[in-house]
Amino acid sequence: MATGWAGDGAVQDQIDATVKDGIRRARSRLPQGPGLTRCEDCDAEIPEGRRRAMPGVRVCVHCQDVRDHQEGAGRRSGYNRRGSKDSQLR
Repeated sequence: MATGWAGDGAVQDQIDATVKDGIRRARSRLPQGPGLTRCEDCDAEIPEGRRRAMPGVRVCVHCQDVRDHQEGAGRRSGYNRRGSKDSQLR
């Protein structure tokens, strides 16, 4: 199906690129290096299950939750999720 000047599959290519960028961004935020047995923020013990699930983890679940909320408060995804022309003009 032709859609203006876009080539066949252009929309799917854009979707694939957006997904790949999101995966790359998420992987770059994963902890790296040696993990800790105690939280670097509150000194609570980090359970072995968390250390196995998240190699390189440095904070406990509670402190990670606090960090995630602080980080998410001032950040927006940067993706046009509506996909309409009007949303692109804003």
